[in-house]
Amino acid sequence: MTEVALRTVEEADLDALFAMMRDPEAVRMAAFTVPDPDDRATFDARAARSRADPDVTERAITCDGRLVGSIASFVMEGDTELTYWIDRAVWGQGIASRALGLFLETVRVRPLHARAASDNAGSLRVLEKSGFSVVGKEVSYAAARGGEIEETILRLG
Repeated sequence: MTEVALRTVEEADLDALFAMMRDPEAVRMAAFTVPDPDDRATFDARAARSRADPDVTERAITCDGRLVGSIASFVMEGDTELTYWIDRAVWGQGIASRALGLFLETVRVRPLHARAASDNAGSLRVLEKSGFSVVGKEVSYAAARGGEIEETILRLG
């Protein structure tokens, strides 16, 4: 079995994370992304803000020592939200589920909220396996899809 671990995001991770977050198929599946995934300056500015914000907990996800994604919690409008990104090359291997389990041991804030495009069955399955429950749905603008789509809202605790 592969070893999934979390560690602090390092400056050296940013090139690989940027590449993962530009993958057209992954961007389409995530749906709720930045308007231009190819904008490195915006990516770098956002990464710097996240790393400096005490309300953000961000970790690199590794599999057998290799960087394969990131996971974070942040506060938005008073709620603590969860986000994660997994390299498409390792989708379907259980890495997201294991990383989320590790992250939930570190971030003990409850309730914890998450959102996913309603057609993103993989992400919804990962969240529900980790104890998140669907609490609603709404139609929101998804930059990666260029229009409004249904988004599922989930809550843990």
